[in-house]
Amino acid sequence: MKYLKIENNKGFYRLDSSQDIWTDVDQINKEHVLDLLKFASTGEFEMDEYKDELLQNPAHNIIYKNIYGKFNDFLKNKTRFQDSAESTYKQAIEKYQL
Repeated sequence: MKYLKIENNKGFYRLDSSQDIWTDVDQINKEHVLDLLKFASTGEFEMDEYKDELLQNPAHNIIYKNIYGKFNDFLKNKTRFQDSAESTYKQAIEKYQL
């Protein structure tokens, strides 16, 4: 499912995969980023590749570039992040288990 896209020289994101409602990327806040991160960690997460020439709006260009970069890094290392989190919690559970 695609959650980030570039269209008409602007960047967009969506938080509801069941609806085709897209919001300008310059309206994103930290709760929306966390929601997108949840989608990226649990399911198929697609996004349009960042291309400078496709984003004519300077604010959209900067925001989309940064979000795309962070999510691209996360998706490439998703397994490593999940293994690290599981390892951290596993040690805590074993330590405090009755």
